[in-house]
Amino acid sequence: MIHRTNKEQNKLSIVYAQIQRVCYGQSKGQSNMISVVIPTLNAEAVLGDTLSALIPAVVAGIVREVLLVDGGSSDRTKRIADASGATFIESAPGRGLQLMGGASATRGNWLLFLHADTVLDVGWEREAAQFIERTELGKRPQAAAAFRFTLDDLGLMPRMVEAGVALRCAVLKLPYGDQGLLIHRDLYREIGGFQALPLMEDVDIVRRLGRRRIAILRSRAITSAVRYRRDGYAMRIARNLSCLALYTFRAPLSLIVRLYG
Repeated sequence: MIHRTNKEQNKLSIVYAQIQRVCYGQSKGQSNMISVVIPTLNAEAVLGDTLSALIPAVVAGIVREVLLVDGGSSDRTKRIADASGATFIESAPGRGLQLMGGASATRGNWLLFLHADTVLDVGWEREAAQFIERTELGKRPQAAAAFRFTLDDLGLMPRMVEAGVALRCAVLKLPYGDQGLLIHRDLYREIGGFQALPLMEDVDIVRRLGRRRIAILRSRAITSAVRYRRDGYAMRIARNLSCLALYTFRAPLSLIVRLYG
């Protein structure tokens, strides 16, 4: 991932805003357009890259709108959102609550939930459009889609994490929120949408979807490795697995939140 200065991020956001205003007018009313929902909390350092990856989809008329649902940022997150032309929604903190609020404010038939530190791969919009088209034409069963997990770090440990995630997705069909979630509004409503959980909201919604209604796309979701580098890969992996195990055995969410950090 390329880390940009605040000045570069602001320039990028202005370009995104100009493209969004033009393309929204050209493609308004298309049934397969995507509303992107991004929960944020002090996301200034990563938000520019995340938004830049959406520009090709805006140009192609695939993305209709981008909503940033903020849990109380004290940095320049709101200024970047305003400059980009994205809709900025204030919310109580809590990713599940933020995702719920963002979904209720969307207008597109397809929803893409995306973390603020996740950058979608070049060409993701083409694969997403193909998935949407095949689903709407009945060529594949109704399902939600996630992207292939990648960390923006070099070395053996990041590749081991990626391999573990790929195995989890292949065997359990259990993608996490940092892989994004592309879902039709009707299916989202059918399963009850996101719940107001402080953590594990991604595991909760994927389990309600069920294995047969999850597809893993080839395009990558490139996620920041800051937490892995900060905590150490072994510690972060152990912490993530412990959180999942505790959630599986119905431990109190307050305990899981403290452990996750």
